Amino acid sequence: MTEQPEGRDRLTRWRLVLGGDEADGLTRADGAAIGLGEDDTRRDGALAALYDGGRRGGLGGSSPRVSRWLGDIRTYFPSSVVQVMQGDAMQRLGLRQMLLEPETMRAVQPDIALVSTLIGLGRVIPEHSRDTARAVVRQVTDELEERLRQRTVQAVTGALDRSARTRRPRLRDVDWRRTVAANLKHYLPEHRTVVPERLVGYARRSTQVEREIVLCIDQSGSMAESIVYSSVFGAVLASIRSVSTRLVVFDTEVVDLTDEIDDPVDVLFGVQLGGGTDINRAIAYCQDRITAPADTVVVLISDLYEGGIAEEMVRRARSIVESGATMIALLALSDSGQPSFDADHAAALAEVGVPSFACTPDLFPDLMAAAIEKRDIGEWAAAHDVVTTHETTRPA
Repeated sequence: MTEQPEGRDRLTRWRLVLGGDEADGLTRADGAAIGLGEDDTRRDGALAALYDGGRRGGLGGSSPRVSRWLGDIRTYFPSSVVQVMQGDAMQRLGLRQMLLEPETMRAVQPDIALVSTLIGLGRVIPEHSRDTARAVVRQVTDELEERLRQRTVQAVTGALDRSARTRRPRLRDVDWRRTVAANLKHYLPEHRTVVPERLVGYARRSTQVEREIVLCIDQSGSMAESIVYSSVFGAVLASIRSVSTRLVVFDTEVVDLTDEIDDPVDVLFGVQLGGGTDINRAIAYCQDRITAPADTVVVLISDLYEGGIAEEMVRRARSIVESGATMIALLALSDSGQPSFDADHAAALAEVGVPSFACTPDLFPDLMAAAIEKRDIGEWAAAHDVVTTHETTRPA
């Protein structure tokens, strides 16, 4: 581009915002029309194709034109603006349907919103477009995994190490630095030494699974972004040898995608957004597969709009908690702000010991560490300014 945004005068910027119709009333002081440079003319055309009512649908039915338009907005607008325009185009220009064509998908800037759209289209994507769709989804999930992997592995393995710490270690497993620090009050100056009353160390690490984590994910349409992040976290958790991770998705049916958990793309193309919701049935499926309750963390990711038997859902959740397992209900796992959710069901779960709140992807690793260490999740949430749903919020 030859023209820089900061070089535009105020009237030119207003001209781009308002569109240049006669009703805008914009002219120069001498009455002349406000002209646009070559690049700004292209920007104006891209905006007009999307937002001018008279041109609404002007790109309809033509994948090449949509592809060029998508390429134009990536050339003439910053990434943050491109994502907004893509989101608007899904609705205003019927781009959702046009994404069924490979030429269009190659022109789109991959992001969470686009992946959510693609998995929403799911099985209606033509066969000749599937490879392109998978490539777009893989680019986004790879970027997310690169961003989230290290923090998640460090948080989970650190929590496992701390949980394995013991005050009766074998000699070879004594952590001498922590042992000395814990026994400084027993220092004997005449002998210039510390006499430890207790030893601090780690239990001998086992090659066996130390924790079982169950991700139980609602695949209703409103949960699309949460499903994307859950698939990435599932793959990361599955790579930790001392953790056994199960990934289950549900609507009115329950589908166990644990066999595909290593590849987020396979998981995402295995879900089918929409349909009803039977949380009770999903919890029952997960409950039946808990083999070591005291070492199990169940994460239900759902907006809690239950289409099944709500009372039975709450009873099953209570049973899981009373068995010794840790259960958490995430109303969303996303960066999209306050989610819509069933407040009554959230409060009912909180009452039986299942804290309910929304969580951002950046906080999820630390949440898993807290759950593994059996820390108070309510206190963890408060420390991170996360608003939880309490039983006291239920209407009388």
